[in-house]
Amino acid sequence: MKDFIAISDYSADEIKDMLDLAIKLKKQYFKKGNKPIFKGKVLGMVFQKPSLRTRVSFDMAMRHCGGDALYLSPSEIGLGTRESIADVARVLSGFVQGLMARTFEHSHVVELAQWSDIPVINGLSDYNHPCQGMADALTIIETFGKKSKGLNISYVGDGNNVTVSLMHVSALLGWNVTVATPEGYDVNRQAIEIAQGIAQMSGSKLSFVRDPHEAVKNANVIYTDTWTSMGQEEETAQRGKIFPPYQVNSKLVSEADKDVIVMHCLPAHRNQELTDEVADGPHSVIFQQAHNRLHAQKAILARLFDVD
Repeated sequence: MKDFIAISDYSADEIKDMLDLAIKLKKQYFKKGNKPIFKGKVLGMVFQKPSLRTRVSFDMAMRHCGGDALYLSPSEIGLGTRESIADVARVLSGFVQGLMARTFEHSHVVELAQWSDIPVINGLSDYNHPCQGMADALTIIETFGKKSKGLNISYVGDGNNVTVSLMHVSALLGWNVTVATPEGYDVNRQAIEIAQGIAQMSGSKLSFVRDPHEAVKNANVIYTDTWTSMGQEEETAQRGKIFPPYQVNSKLVSEADKDVIVMHCLPAHRNQELTDEVADGPHSVIFQQAHNRLHAQKAILARLFDVD
């Protein structure tokens, strides 16, 4: 494996292998600590967007496994402005053993991978969020175990980059996905077509509806995200008028399976897309989900570095 740009670049067996390794590394960490499998390796972390979970989880993943991480701020690089993406990729390829890039435009991380001689990981782009998708899958598997095949995953809210990766990993793992979005805020059409192709092979069912109440019927998982992502701030007022019917609150949760879990990739705008009562309630796994970024990313890094 050279890069980790999109979950849909991988087969179901490859994704399952990484998730199995994530479970192993997580157990190892809590039992006696991880082995120094990343010793002598440094991960360069290129940021165009700020982050809490992405920065800390990648940094600590490298440290837990004996490696190191180097934070590179937007002002230090000026990706594609101060210096061409191709030049940045080729320069950093001589300094570090891997790159993680959190970018606004998906084309930027793709171009980094194109010109880099070392593995490149997509830490988030405007198209998808594959590292989050892997942490989400790990959390769902931990919750439902061997019963996870055929689960019903319901996403409610804006059809954004998180939705894309959740949809793709769910289809690969044989989970059914229902997405409820307001008109005009649908998931990327190309991403839907990719998911449909995966679902045909795995037997998953994909559904796209407008009504959030319809979406959560028989749901084992309810997932939501912020109504306004970074870079869309000028749309905040308009989105604030459109999205309130898509709030994940106690009433909506009560319409799902009695053992439903509620997920959110964070940061959450509490009492907007997700109420305090739900976020801090018995169905919520949002902090387990956040912590699983660390362990899922250890597995991604291990496969890219070809260590075990």
